[in-house]
Amino acid sequence: MPAERPTILATSGGYRPGARTHLEFHRLVHFAVELSGATRPRLCHVGTAGGDQRSFNAHVDEAGRVAGWEVSHLNLFTMPPTADLAGFLLEHDVVWVGGGSVANLLAVWEVHGLGAAMRRAWEAGVVLGGVSAGSICWHVGGSTDSFGPELRVVTNGLGLLPYGNGVHYDSEALRRPTIHAAVASGALPLTYCTDDGAGLLYRGTELVEAVSERRSGGAYVVRREESSGIAQEETLDIRRL
Repeated sequence: MPAERPTILATSGGYRPGARTHLEFHRLVHFAVELSGATRPRLCHVGTAGGDQRSFNAHVDEAGRVAGWEVSHLNLFTMPPTADLAGFLLEHDVVWVGGGSVANLLAVWEVHGLGAAMRRAWEAGVVLGGVSAGSICWHVGGSTDSFGPELRVVTNGLGLLPYGNGVHYDSEALRRPTIHAAVASGALPLTYCTDDGAGLLYRGTELVEAVSERRSGGAYVVRREESSGIAQEETLDIRRL
């Protein structure tokens, strides 16, 4: 069952330790499934940013069993499962992209033409979502530790959303100043950011609301003040899931 409008849930969360498993899907992933309207959800996990680790895929499979969902994986290492990647994605209600190296993710996706396949799925009503690298990838770009502990800015995101994106805003001290500097310099456009546990819901390219699976933490928008060239930050209203 496709979503009514193209939908993206870009987050800094989605997982939690399981009671009897390594991890479970937290409220943000459940919210992504709710947005799809599916009664028998089919979730596609994409672990490119983490190198398609089969051990982590197994943890995601367990989380799927706990939730009662059908979970599959789009592994690009050592080769894609099919020549029809768009068709593979369209078989699912939700695509959830895991964290890791967004720079590596974007490079590998480019080689396999996955960006066009993701756009087709998005336009068809498959809910796209993810955490960290799986949040930045939908935007123009954002800050990343893909190259080392000193944060850098990537600007070759898929651009489904015409904004920058900041993740882990409250848990990594360098994230905020890196985003502010990038917006002030014009390296990033208007940029939406999330604390750990928070997510940004977009319908089409419009931000509809910020949500959080935690009692604390928030979401923010950073824009460049044209007269001064200074980045200004505003706290967004947030709904607790």
